[in-house]
Amino acid sequence: MAAALVGDGLWARIAPLLPKRRRSPKGGRPPVPDRAALTGILFVLRSGIPWEMLPQEMGCGSGMTCWRRLRDWNEAGVWRKLHQVLLEELNAASAIDWSRAALDASSVPAKKGGDETGPNPTDRGKPGSKHHVLVDARGLPLAIQLGPANEHDSKRFEELLDSVRPVGGRCGPPRKRPTKLHADKGYDFPRCRRACRDRGVASRIARRGVESSERLGRYRWVVERTLAWLHRFRRLAVRYERRPDIHRAFLRIGCALISFKFVERFCQPL
Repeated sequence: MAAALVGDGLWARIAPLLPKRRRSPKGGRPPVPDRAALTGILFVLRSGIPWEMLPQEMGCGSGMTCWRRLRDWNEAGVWRKLHQVLLEELNAASAIDWSRAALDASSVPAKKGGDETGPNPTDRGKPGSKHHVLVDARGLPLAIQLGPANEHDSKRFEELLDSVRPVGGRCGPPRKRPTKLHADKGYDFPRCRRACRDRGVASRIARRGVESSERLGRYRWVVERTLAWLHRFRRLAVRYERRPDIHRAFLRIGCALISFKFVERFCQPL
């Protein structure tokens, strides 16, 4: 199970980012190894099972132990750093297509409520959250945001654009802006077009009442595919966490795992 969920290539990129744990002067039982705890975290992310039902025979420790590692590593910025490392590796291999980008959002049920949730207008007012994602021309996730389901997609437009961190790995200054940005009619507002113009990005936003909504668009379909990839992780298809930081941690891990698939395809193995 460990080899299937946390392969050597993925572990080689995560291990240097993990904070060193201090040994207790009082002794006690040895802590669960980090790789085993990570296996438990990924198993919960992929399967969607409750933490307390994590199989003990996997050797990952208890579900609460894995939850604490997820929380502590998220507070230490491990998942954000991992995504950044993978993006820089891809950029060094010229595998990020900055010529175009696309963004969109998708709502998911929030079974237990909590912050960053709201009545979902597409689900009879039940509590829900919304995943906002920005991808390159191939569908590589560049940035992710979490918001309530009753918030309009365009409200996170500027924040999502600005959350792309500068990506190095090549000669010259790091890059964070695509040349063009594609979005659907939900972002057809002067504010969104102005935000692109102020950042030096050409906006390609579908216009209400002008363009047909029968198809996703020649370039916008990749973001829909990436959202579908994210929601294959069952812990992301339904939000069970009341704490938004824990759900954001799962979102960042999901983006990192998708990015790692791109690394395996386009980059040389370590």
